Amino acid sequence: MHRGTTTIVLLLLSSTAYWRGVCWITGASEPWDAADYWRLWYPCSFVLSALFGWVLKRPGWMAGAILTFAQLPVVGINAGIGALLPAGLAVLCALAGPVIAVSALSGWIAERFKPV
Repeated sequence: MHRGTTTIVLLLLSSTAYWRGVCWITGASEPWDAADYWRLWYPCSFVLSALFGWVLKRPGWMAGAILTFAQLPVVGINAGIGALLPAGLAVLCALAGPVIAVSALSGWIAERFKPV
């Protein structure tokens, strides 16, 4: 498997594990219903996306998208996918924008400022 593909698969698995862990720790069935989602869990996703963006470099923007949209399978596993799927996707699209920006910036910086 190509190194980039391996990194993306690792990102997908670790992102899903992160959101599952959030649900497990807080007892919420959906990550965005977790206590302290806005104060702790969502801001932590910015840090994680920056780290993965740094690793991915040029396609670093994908880290933010994958990390944010990894909440969807967790919701499917914990609560099931129902009639609110379109609303959930709309919320995830809105949540993904800033996280994508952070991971893209991190990847851009990593690509431009390589150690000598």
